Amino acid sequence: MKDADRNSLGLPIGFPLPNWKPALAPPRAPISGVWCRLEPIDPQHHGDALFEAFSEDTENRIWSYLPYGPFENVVVLTRWIEETCLGSDPLFHAIVDQSSNKALGVASYLRINPAVGVIEVGHINYAPMLQKTPAGTEAMYLMMRRVFEELGYRRYEWKCDALNATSRQAAERLGMTFEGVFRQATMYKGRNRDTAWFSILDREWPRMKSAFETWLTPENFRQDGEQINRLCDLIPDCS
Repeated sequence: MKDADRNSLGLPIGFPLPNWKPALAPPRAPISGVWCRLEPIDPQHHGDALFEAFSEDTENRIWSYLPYGPFENVVVLTRWIEETCLGSDPLFHAIVDQSSNKALGVASYLRINPAVGVIEVGHINYAPMLQKTPAGTEAMYLMMRRVFEELGYRRYEWKCDALNATSRQAAERLGMTFEGVFRQATMYKGRNRDTAWFSILDREWPRMKSAFETWLTPENFRQDGEQINRLCDLIPDCS
């Protein structure tokens, strides 16, 4: 039954997309910012720095809600990168601090569906030195900017264990909309996972981009690194 026929029957249907063209697949290419840059992950180039940075978390808390890790040494971490992180989906990036030139975290694009314009960000793991820094926020901004402005996606997703309060707070701080919890969505490390869903849509991106760029300017930070304006104060409807 065609949309016009359904309309004639008075049934509700989604808004039309007459000019839709499939999005592009993310390229294996770096993205540079003021505070950080994203590089396609390379086990030999990034392995040592990532292991050193991750090891600063002596309690291994950063691995609690990931289906892998912690890794006992750099050899094991490098082997894991080689075996699981070099494909196109997920497409892993190392997050490199511009000032130190060291990789301090990872993030990836995954569940990439150009045909309908949906993509997810995930496998996010920040070493302690990257957490709560302008570089950490800028990494997420750069990944969003590529998705919406370069590749033409309609929807950008963030999913996490519903018990992962830190990840949920991060998604909300970044201006994402909470969409609900999928109960018993999966399992990992021998335990259940209910999954919390968040998203940003293409029509929301322009106002969010402006907020990110205002927050990320060096002038928004005092000499001791303390922020002057909170990101949530700049993003409309941010809780």
